[in-house]
Amino acid sequence: MLTVKEILRVRAGDEVNFSGRIFTARDRAHRWLMKHDFKPLHGAVLYHCGPMYRKNADGTYEVLAAGPTTSARFNHYTPELIKKYDIRAIIGKGGMDAGVRQALKGVGIYCAAIGGAAVYYAHCVTKVINVYHTEFGMTDAIWELEVKDFPVICMMDSKGKSLFSQVERQSRRNRKKIV
Repeated sequence: MLTVKEILRVRAGDEVNFSGRIFTARDRAHRWLMKHDFKPLHGAVLYHCGPMYRKNADGTYEVLAAGPTTSARFNHYTPELIKKYDIRAIIGKGGMDAGVRQALKGVGIYCAAIGGAAVYYAHCVTKVINVYHTEFGMTDAIWELEVKDFPVICMMDSKGKSLFSQVERQSRRNRKKIV
């Protein structure tokens, strides 16, 4: 798990390589997490992902693809989930809104994983620790994964800075110069 002290050092634009335990969550999982208390998620990293997998003969799972899914559709749930579960980091694709950025202040970060790199990210998964709520469907289940050197870029930091906003401002300035 990441400590608040570690999170406070990460700045928007920094590359972060996660090693340790992460949990996946998509639509059904987010709705369920709002209504229930899922103890393993407290203080953890949440990854917007629905992994593709293979079930081995011994009953274990192997992750074959673990690319990010679009995070914006979870904007509605995320501020409350950050507070409820003390989430340290969220990984996804495409960014999140100002409400999420505000909720992350002082406690967490939002990081972007690379879309189209699902197989690469699967190779960062060293172990499937558990799969919770398979009744949601396997890609919508909550997967507890052990990862090593899982590379992402911090897009929103715990100080309220957003790399998305910085790029947008710079793009507007550059556009004014050329138009």
